[in-house]
Amino acid sequence: QVQLVESGGGLVQAGGSLRLSCAVSGSGSTRISMAWFRQAPGRQREWVAAVSSGGSASVADSVKGRFSISRDNGKNTVHLQMNSLKPEDTAVYYCNAIGTWGKGTLVTVSS
Repeated sequence: QVQLVESGGGLVQAGGSLRLSCAVSGSGSTRISMAWFRQAPGRQREWVAAVSSGGSASVADSVKGRFSISRDNGKNTVHLQMNSLKPEDTAVYYCNAIGTWGKGTLVTVSS
């Protein structure tokens, strides 16, 4: 069973950057596709980015050009690099793999 632990959230001013990490542990954790989702207050959870087991990455149109996803298989970690942050990026960010969710990490972007 896979366990996911997110980290790296915090408070940042608009235009700033944050790097989120998701530490993966459990059986088969080095060969699975991973994704980041986010949920803003009062809104549905939405997909942000994904990376396949082979490293192919994709991001949502809403964050394209600002966010990027990468994985470090040696450290069993997936990262979400977030640049040029906007107040509308404020949300709890969740890591997901094989239907398993982490507890999330809060990102707050002040204007």
